[in-house]
Amino acid sequence: MKKTLIAAAIALAAVAAQAQNTPVTIAMSGWTGFAPLTLAKEAGLFAKRGLDVTIKKIPQKDRHLAIASGDVQCAATTVETWIAWNAAGVATTQIFQLDKSFGADGMVVKPTIVRIADLKGKTVAADAPGTASYFTLAWMLKKNGLTLKDVKVVNLSPQAAANAMIAGNTDIDAGMTYEPYLGAVRAKPEAGKIIATTLDYPMIMDTFGCTPKFLADNPKAAQALTDAYFDALEMIKRDPKKSFEIMGADVKQTGEAFETSQKYLRWQDKAANQKFFAGGEHAAFSKEAAELMLEAGIIKQLPDMSKLADPRFINTK
Repeated sequence: MKKTLIAAAIALAAVAAQAQNTPVTIAMSGWTGFAPLTLAKEAGLFAKRGLDVTIKKIPQKDRHLAIASGDVQCAATTVETWIAWNAAGVATTQIFQLDKSFGADGMVVKPTIVRIADLKGKTVAADAPGTASYFTLAWMLKKNGLTLKDVKVVNLSPQAAANAMIAGNTDIDAGMTYEPYLGAVRAKPEAGKIIATTLDYPMIMDTFGCTPKFLADNPKAAQALTDAYFDALEMIKRDPKKSFEIMGADVKQTGEAFETSQKYLRWQDKAANQKFFAGGEHAAFSKEAAELMLEAGIIKQLPDMSKLADPRFINTK
């Protein structure tokens, strides 16, 4: 009887502890770079840090709307996207870096296209303005003497753009996409060729952020989110096979296929995070990105650039 009561008390305590976990909803996509967040949830790493995390898969073009509505408190996206969101009046603050793309984002073209400059007057599939693939297109065009006005942009998601190239859509000359969809094009060279990636133009970097209100009201939860992400990176090092299987399953890939996808990016640990924010790279890139977005008409005005990031949570021991 006594053992039964003790067991019941332990069970009740566990339920109570779980009930006290801070709820937080994260908006993200199936992008390979965000996968450690999925791992942190599925492997119980968020829960161990006192968080009750819900992950919602929301297209990048709509993620800020979910934040503005209050449906989500935090999100994962590219560095320049936070600039666009804040410029549009959706206050958000980056707290840690997730990854850097090393060939995981790219432009796929028809075999007849020899160089990016050949795209003048051509049709390019890219996601909506304010998304990573649209920004990547603007960046690559500018580096090759062109602007968005020199091409016809058809708005397709990264997955749809890759599928269109694979299907041989005759109306599209190029497409902007990323892993794991870029890998599908890579596997079928007859459908098109990868003319440029972030190895050629290192400008895709992803960060995690939340609303200023959430950070002000829940600093311990923000710290827990940061620590759980680093926990996930440690788990990947410690047990890569299991980690790749968990992360791959979320995007309907085998562990082996996911392992191949992740080779084209680098997840950023605490030391890399500290260097990124303290070393000035984040501020310098944000400035150049903001100027390009102004030129391209993606944003109408600069947001308060001093409030884009709050890296205090990566500096704890």
